[in-house]
Amino acid sequence: MRSIANDLDLGDDVSTQGSVMVSDAGRAYGRVFVISGPSGVGKDTIKNCLRESKFPLGFCVTATTRPKRPGEQHGVDYYFLTEDEFRAKLDNGQFIEHAVVHGKHWYGIPIEGLRAGMRSGDDVLVTPDVKGAATLRALIPNAVSIFLAPATRDELRLRIADPRSGRLEDLETRMRTADAEMRRMGEFDYIVVNENGKLDQSVEAVKAIITAERLRVKPRRVVL
Repeated sequence: MRSIANDLDLGDDVSTQGSVMVSDAGRAYGRVFVISGPSGVGKDTIKNCLRESKFPLGFCVTATTRPKRPGEQHGVDYYFLTEDEFRAKLDNGQFIEHAVVHGKHWYGIPIEGLRAGMRSGDDVLVTPDVKGAATLRALIPNAVSIFLAPATRDELRLRIADPRSGRLEDLETRMRTADAEMRRMGEFDYIVVNENGKLDQSVEAVKAIITAERLRVKPRRVVL
């Protein structure tokens, strides 16, 4: 797949298989950090901890058609859209990556959300599923990818089975998907194990990765 980032001579209107770049008044410059891993591993928890700690970083909010869970806020945790709203944005080329997850709900990463995150924090964090992360790596080769893994499969199963997670009805489907996703961790730049009871350590590990990338002699910056 042809890259649509890191190319200063590329025009503003670019179409790729499954993704469309839309026109914008100006491009954004910075680093793109991708945290991915199986459903229930804690991607959003890590993101929220980084945001609450005031760690200097921009954030991209994913759009989804799934129902809002208790405590979630529209525009903060996700953009909660109806299927018609999602399809309209998809038809208008507003997502850099999109997919149906677990055969039920649409998820998409807004290209303008990535750009806005880069402008607000220079660097931006996005938390797609594992397939979405692969798409982003193909489209944005300089993106820094972090695989968030559970300490054990049983630990992940307990998290998904927690009634508060809103995922219980899809437990077996999610576990089969998780098994396939875990086999892809070697595709990522870094691996962080998010062990139960050690969230603070996982957050600090992610901060250390971001800090190390910012100290590179040859920074992996991108243009979107």
